[in-house]
Amino acid sequence: MAGRGLRAPVNVTWEITLKCNLHCVHCLSSAGEVRDTELSTEECRGLIDQWADLKVFQVNIGGGEPFAREDFIDLMAHAHEKGLVTCVSTNGLLVDRSLAKRLAEFPMLYLQVSLDGATEEVNDAIRGQGTYRRILEAMDCLSREEVPFSINTVLTRRNYPQLNALRNLAKEYGAELRVSRFRPSGRGKKSMDELGPHKEQLEAFAEWLERHDRVRTGDSFFCLTSEKRRIKGLDMCGAAKMTCCVSPCGKVYPCAFLQEETFLCGEVRSQRFKEIWDRSTVLRQFRSLEVQSCSKCYRFESCRGGCPAMAFHMYHDISMPDPECLVNLKLGAGHKLQGVRPRTTGSGWNNLSLNKAGLFSPVTWILALLPFS
Repeated sequence: MAGRGLRAPVNVTWEITLKCNLHCVHCLSSAGEVRDTELSTEECRGLIDQWADLKVFQVNIGGGEPFAREDFIDLMAHAHEKGLVTCVSTNGLLVDRSLAKRLAEFPMLYLQVSLDGATEEVNDAIRGQGTYRRILEAMDCLSREEVPFSINTVLTRRNYPQLNALRNLAKEYGAELRVSRFRPSGRGKKSMDELGPHKEQLEAFAEWLERHDRVRTGDSFFCLTSEKRRIKGLDMCGAAKMTCCVSPCGKVYPCAFLQEETFLCGEVRSQRFKEIWDRSTVLRQFRSLEVQSCSKCYRFESCRGGCPAMAFHMYHDISMPDPECLVNLKLGAGHKLQGVRPRTTGSGWNNLSLNKAGLFSPVTWILALLPFS
């Protein structure tokens, strides 16, 4: 199966717009202003039709702020008419009681509401002044209308001490807590040194996850996840194998955190999505990726080298070990990773070899990427 993917991705991440009413300091997309080159309504509908024809199971929609697109509700309705499950990431600022009532009518919709602190001080330092109270108001509207949602928190050194409080806050609103990983992409490149979790916090977080199995992480922290907690099959990066990312202007990448020209797979304006998925050289290379320097590690079967995006942004090489791997964290900052070299070229394609493990189960990825995962 090396170099080959499934007939279609199980899940597609779709950044539907870069327009956003916030300017979060860790935004992976550097979102803010809408781009003139973003896909039109008809182009979006056509893309949804292609995914439906391919039997894509789920579309994760983000941005930017999806609800900032005037046609977003109509596009979401079209996706549901075509049988696609949708998970929408929102900052919550446009969610009022009226919108919540409309969202409650969609049977295959789940929301992720971003909240980066259990207190106004911590959250607003990241997401902007006054956002904490407005997000809580949005969650209250969703809760009252029984719209299923989770609180999505990007783990930082500032909100790590508030994990228990965030878990309790989610419970108060009838929601799940989902913790995502801070990756130095977009504006996160500039804020990583200030906000990135400390080594000790990541180690403690791994232990915390063991005690709180209802807290969800999706595939964010598989390099930190213990054997007890790990979903069998969700033990490596799914980019290019189970999932990919489509940008607001229709460019396809293996992952939302690797939206660099180096990793451009194709463009839906000039190619059918199926053609890109099947024939992209970048996707084929990604499917054959193996982190050789990790192959003898006792946790290799648990993470397969970790997150290629983290390796790229830290070392400019996707075949390097994840710098926040649990083993490397425990070995300490003074430990020299086997195979680690200074950042040199910008290609990101060093030391590729065939992935002997092949593909992991689509069923486990569906379970892991669904809202309750």
